[in-house]
Amino acid sequence: MKKTYFLLALLWPMLSIGQDSNFGNWLIYFGNKKIDAKWNWHHEVQYRNYNAIGDLEQLLLRTGIGYNLTENNNNVLLGYGYILSENYIAASNDKNAVNEHRIYQQFITRQQINRVGIQHRYRFEQRFVEDDFKLRFRYFLVFNIPLNNAEIVDKTLYLSTYNEIFLNTKNNVFDRNRLYSGLGYRLSPSLKFEIGYMNQFLANKTNRDQLNLITFYNF
Repeated sequence: MKKTYFLLALLWPMLSIGQDSNFGNWLIYFGNKKIDAKWNWHHEVQYRNYNAIGDLEQLLLRTGIGYNLTENNNNVLLGYGYILSENYIAASNDKNAVNEHRIYQQFITRQQINRVGIQHRYRFEQRFVEDDFKLRFRYFLVFNIPLNNAEIVDKTLYLSTYNEIFLNTKNNVFDRNRLYSGLGYRLSPSLKFEIGYMNQFLANKTNRDQLNLITFYNF
């Protein structure tokens, strides 16, 4: 655990550097509990800021129960999410709070091509946004490439890059696209970290940049 605290201490100054910038920051925790050979419990917390930290854009809490169709490579999951968004009102410094409850189903499949680990995630969301109801489909593709070992084992640095597209079922079909690239470190079988840059291209043709700090914990 001393190594864990040391790594967090190294990452923390990067938050402070951008305190006064408009460069957004996401603090993300992903947890996964193996219940048995077939079942798992997923949970996550995402604290998204308009700037480096302290100006909340969105708080996302998500959980779900998954089932392995095969031993390691194919998983289906049913989940629930609560999302609090604080959106700025146009031409104002005031915000409008929006509450969303979300039910989602997803399928994850994994494959290995030489040194490169590949994951596909297909997710379908039923979104209860205040008094509105929306449906959305998401496709996520990620590549993980080890840098100092032949595969991602303990004490491995790795490159992670992904793209995720969001599609609505009506009106404006294209919702957004996220492109990410980052550097990860697997400390142990249960713990790994990533730091990376993400660009969001939104339906209104604007771009948003985020620094992502991510912790993965399996237990």
